Amino acid sequence: MTDGTPLSSPDHAVNMPAHVDHSHLVVTDLPLTAQWYQNVMGLSVLDTSASGQTLGVGGRPLLTLTTEGNVARASRRTPGLFHNAFLLPSRKELSRWLAHAAHSGARLTGASDHLVSEAIYLDDPEGNGIEVYRDRGRDEWHYLDDGMVEMATLPLDLQKLYDEAPKDAWAGLSEESTMGHIHLQVSDIPQADAFFRDVLGLDLMARYPGASFFASGKYHHHIGANVWNSRGAAKREPHMTGLSDYTIRFSDAARLQKAVEKLDELGIPTTKEGGVVSLTDPWGIGLKLSA
Repeated sequence: MTDGTPLSSPDHAVNMPAHVDHSHLVVTDLPLTAQWYQNVMGLSVLDTSASGQTLGVGGRPLLTLTTEGNVARASRRTPGLFHNAFLLPSRKELSRWLAHAAHSGARLTGASDHLVSEAIYLDDPEGNGIEVYRDRGRDEWHYLDDGMVEMATLPLDLQKLYDEAPKDAWAGLSEESTMGHIHLQVSDIPQADAFFRDVLGLDLMARYPGASFFASGKYHHHIGANVWNSRGAAKREPHMTGLSDYTIRFSDAARLQKAVEKLDELGIPTTKEGGVVSLTDPWGIGLKLSA
């Protein structure tokens, strides 16, 4: 039984054949939102441009925030982000962040034991969902006969977790933190299965009512897709708040090329620049593929 999964572990989410490593949000109030991600989430500013900021930890970019003059606020039903999920390396680091969040007055929206992980939920100032979590060691995961992993949504004892927090001063999010996964709102689950499994080559790892979870390397999920708010919703329009795009990084160029060939077969337009393949998914969400 292990406390978590360090970044150096071959079982870590980012050391799989494919993983999510970056998310890009469009916001209306850039200074307020960027400051919130620094103060509450503990991210550091890595780059600043005329239109936005890129934040991360340990020199790794995890989140880009930009704004536009003509941005329109997306409705709760619009396909896009359900949450960005920041993966911390241990329960100790999760407890440290929880204590900091409590002391900073952050309003949590939930907390769950998912069997494979322990997760805390909240929203940023513009309503973008966030999960902060730690994985249990894979020796504690239970794989089913069909190859999927057993997941659940059980209560998490936040008071116990808070009481375990180290008493030292907060110095930002652990440098071993990463973007562990991204959870999307889509309009149709069979369409999501076809896109993430059959086109991008990810494995279907779990199902909930109205949701599918996809990953590589037998991880519990790198991408979640649900229709809980967005079943049958129209595609995202350009210049909307929320998730502009996100990046999936493949461990080798052959996997990337295979995905591109599938996209070409389906007539899904792509552009390539500097080794990064860009496209718009079936729900109007930007997606970048790299290796």
